[in-house]
Amino acid sequence: MKNKGFTLIELLVVLGIIALLLTLAVPRYFPSVDSARETILSDNLRQTRAVLDQYYGDTGRYPDSLEQLVEKKYLRALPVDPITESTSSWLLVPPEEGIQGGVADIRSGAPGNDRHGKPYAEW
Repeated sequence: MKNKGFTLIELLVVLGIIALLLTLAVPRYFPSVDSARETILSDNLRQTRAVLDQYYGDTGRYPDSLEQLVEKKYLRALPVDPITESTSSWLLVPPEEGIQGGVADIRSGAPGNDRHGKPYAEW
């Protein structure tokens, strides 16, 4: 009667093949995650800036805070900075002198640079 099961050599060969496949797949995975986060950040900035402009067009002033956009139903919820994974890390840019309100633009408060070397705070 033959024993059923795998030998140690067969298991080591399979683990070696899996390790080889992971060395090919993992380096491609992490840059795609970073790319997705940067795309989401770009979209969140674009949409929030459009809402700020819409608020200014409707009221003649900028909102005092991002929370005010949620209260007035311009946004469903505060946007999340996907790099910091937080809604509180945004850098709020006040309007020019003589224009009412507290937030005319937003920028990412994430430290570091994107894949092309540009700081997130300059987006």
